[in-house]
Amino acid sequence: MLDETDPMFADEVVGPTVDFLAPLAAGGALEFAVGSGRIAVPLAAHGVRVHGVDISPTVLEQLHGKGSPVTTTLGDYTTTTVAGTFSLVYLVWNSLSNVTTQDGQVVAFTNAAAHLSPGGRFVVELFVPQLRRLPPGQDFVPFDVTPEHLGFDEYDVVTQRLVSHHYWPERGKQGSGEFRYAWPAELDLMARLAGMRLSERWADWEREPFTAESESHVSVWVRA
Repeated sequence: MLDETDPMFADEVVGPTVDFLAPLAAGGALEFAVGSGRIAVPLAAHGVRVHGVDISPTVLEQLHGKGSPVTTTLGDYTTTTVAGTFSLVYLVWNSLSNVTTQDGQVVAFTNAAAHLSPGGRFVVELFVPQLRRLPPGQDFVPFDVTPEHLGFDEYDVVTQRLVSHHYWPERGKQGSGEFRYAWPAELDLMARLAGMRLSERWADWEREPFTAESESHVSVWVRA
């Protein structure tokens, strides 16, 4: 769970995200893995009707403590359904990779499409696997090496699983989390199976072009 002093809560991160999403949300927005409302709360402040789904009651309590009009449902976003439809369903900051099977990710796309009105958009922010940085026989890719924090991704290229390892030497803390990576083309196929097609793909929320060197992408699929 993120502390709200984390850089991901900074205005320069949240602002472009909300600016990107708000024009797509005239018919309401549904956030999968809403958390404590890092994006949902400022999006609602733009006058958007926002509903969030999250599996953690603790973070939903934090969200409701902010006095925001965001409504929520407790549950697994891959299968949880809520009443009504929305012009926007979104899933940010690599949350899709928390679903560690391909079947589960396919179901997430299907559930997103089921909540979209015709012409609605499903938006996902996700990292691009850094397999080009893996020489033969190596499984680890460092992504952050500073005196305050050491971060390494451990890849299993057979299962498309990775484990992110974090070490904070000065704080004497460490932790790891398991994820499933997916290529953008694989996500496009998941979208097609769910009755959606790719509309846009960018390198970030500020619409920088997506290239072979991009380390993340913001993809937009539209419900046919």
